[in-house]
Amino acid sequence: MTSLTNSNAWRALAAHRDELGEQHLRNLFAADEGRFERFSLRAADLFLDYSKNRVVPRTLELLTALARDRGLEAARAAMFSGKRINTTEDRAVLHVALRNRSDAPVELDGRDVMPAVREVLARMGDFAEGVREGRWRGFTRETITDIVNIGIGGSDLGPAMACQALAACGHERLTMHFVSNIDGDHLAGVLAKVKPSRTLFVIASKTFTTVETMTNAASARAWFLANGGSEADIAKHFVAVSTNAERVAAFGIDTANMFGFWDWVGGRYSMWSAVGLPIALYVGRDNFEAMLDGAHAMDRHFAEAPLEANMPVIMGLLGVWYRGFFGASSLSIAPYAQALARVPAYLQQLEMESNGKSVTRDGKPVETATCPVIWGEPGTNGQHAFFQLLHQGTDLIPVDFIAPLAASHDLAEHHRLLLANCIAQSKALMVGKTADEVRAELAAGGLSGEALEALVPHRVFPGNRPSNTLLLPDLSPRSLGALIALYEHKVFVQSVIWGINAFDQWGVELGKQIATRIAGELAGGTRGEHDASTAGLIGAVRAAR
Repeated sequence: MTSLTNSNAWRALAAHRDELGEQHLRNLFAADEGRFERFSLRAADLFLDYSKNRVVPRTLELLTALARDRGLEAARAAMFSGKRINTTEDRAVLHVALRNRSDAPVELDGRDVMPAVREVLARMGDFAEGVREGRWRGFTRETITDIVNIGIGGSDLGPAMACQALAACGHERLTMHFVSNIDGDHLAGVLAKVKPSRTLFVIASKTFTTVETMTNAASARAWFLANGGSEADIAKHFVAVSTNAERVAAFGIDTANMFGFWDWVGGRYSMWSAVGLPIALYVGRDNFEAMLDGAHAMDRHFAEAPLEANMPVIMGLLGVWYRGFFGASSLSIAPYAQALARVPAYLQQLEMESNGKSVTRDGKPVETATCPVIWGEPGTNGQHAFFQLLHQGTDLIPVDFIAPLAASHDLAEHHRLLLANCIAQSKALMVGKTADEVRAELAAGGLSGEALEALVPHRVFPGNRPSNTLLLPDLSPRSLGALIALYEHKVFVQSVIWGINAFDQWGVELGKQIATRIAGELAGGTRGEHDASTAGLIGAVRAAR
């Protein structure tokens, strides 16, 4: 395959970018009355308006031509068919199998993985309903009121995000807690709020060796034993999401309450697996399966829709367009729903751990910028914080607005104002405000002369700042499942264009390895060879201790 930037498809896009120049979105809308209908589509009950992007029909033609040139359709088929597309770890990538709601098999090396997937899902559902219905009880025979998930990365971000997003569906007796940071304040703060006799701990670590997770788990275990629980009681209050039965049993957990998953499930793609046990506990079996339904609907759309009308493909290609041809180094995620407050953090891992790579699948340096920095906060809070930069800053920063059309509360006026702000911000970023418009506005307010002219440059908005708007019908489990699957597939699309492996994460390993060595030195062990800064910092910590 021709290198990316030397391909005819890339060169055609570069020439097209030059032709477009700084043509303003105002003018594009004025010239095309059908622009909204042309650049919007619906999939899996989600609606995407991408008309406020710096594109014309020719742009989409060239972007989809690039996708075909880079083999996106073949790569998509390889993922769904269980090919080992994670080449650096020799693994298939089959998170789509976890939410396969059809009767169709999903094969890996000639064997259907679906019976095993359905068996774990059934066990998860049975266990969750036992806790929710009060049949699972603690060592004092009281019902469980608090669930503490101990994990990190994908074993924390997905369940924490989903439980917050679906709080309206949560069990009224259960309070969810998520501990990930090895900073003792995180665990101590949770333990101060819960009773040992009414708390269930979910320890999520595939190997049961993750340092942060197992340090927190050991401390939770010690706290439990020091506050009335016995060794025999551990099995009533601790369960595991893991595949290491020996270590799970040594911890004191009954391996009948160990929920496994497979090496073809990457951590940041694992909330659909047993890692999602806290979600099932909180919202129940039926709602967890509805979340899988929504994701499956988006999977089918991604697998079957033509590239030109494929929501993940379009979002992925727009990201490539801004990253490669506009120098956009970040993407802001603005969910207009407080319940989606953890979505930006979730997408940070999904996108930056997947596509934050500088070498291609064959080990060569990439030829163009890859993953942008992902960041954001819920609207309307963001409007009173970083939106100033989005509107008048020096960088071009695309924005994804996300909003549910129906509220999960009874405060109708609040939701009307929330949606008004979401729509208004996307318009303001697009249209901006010209100097002449500022002058007219100031003059209408009674200002004139030098005082008026002095204010004009401060109140001009350049506009022409691109955004997508994603509308969800509601904040239901089905809608959330479709939304997260959409972004998963968008990330995959971009990885294929850039020629990188989205499913490994070697960049997280080096710091872990060094930390293990330094931890021993901080405990008084023999000092190793370090640069002057690292040695000085170790010395400062040892002196303080």
